[in-house]
Amino acid sequence: MKLDNLRDVLNEQLADLYSAEQQLVDALPKAARAASNGTLRQAFEEHLEQTRGHVERLREAYGTIGSSPGTETCEAMQGLIAEAEEIIEAPGTPDARDAALIAAAQRVEHYEIAAYGSARTMAAELGLDAAAGLLEETLDEEKEADKLLNKIATGGLLSSGVNRDATP
Repeated sequence: MKLDNLRDVLNEQLADLYSAEQQLVDALPKAARAASNGTLRQAFEEHLEQTRGHVERLREAYGTIGSSPGTETCEAMQGLIAEAEEIIEAPGTPDARDAALIAAAQRVEHYEIAAYGSARTMAAELGLDAAAGLLEETLDEEKEADKLLNKIATGGLLSSGVNRDATP
């Protein structure tokens, strides 16, 4: 990796995001199968489809800047997924495991929010408006996914959520 200018940094960030999203395409089905709460399972399944779109959107962003995805591996996402897999394999009650899955998924979302926000800002600074717009679109979806996970955890306004169900 060579980082001589902001465009190099943006390319590195996009490569990291591309790897992260591809890893999530593989990991989300496992999380969905592990979820006992139907709403959580559906959220994971829907986010899988959205994540596939994120991969395509990143390819499109690369095209707008005249670059292509590298072979970088996002080690941060590897670690976050490894932690989630520990939760999937852990013994315990379904409600407590669902609460832990939500926490793991929110760590993933927060990582993605930070990464997409940084990449979007860099693209905008470089005047790469088309790429910035694509990254902003995904950033908005990641923020919505985080909000949905929080709602599932807390139950929103009218019901108890997974967190309450996991309380002894």
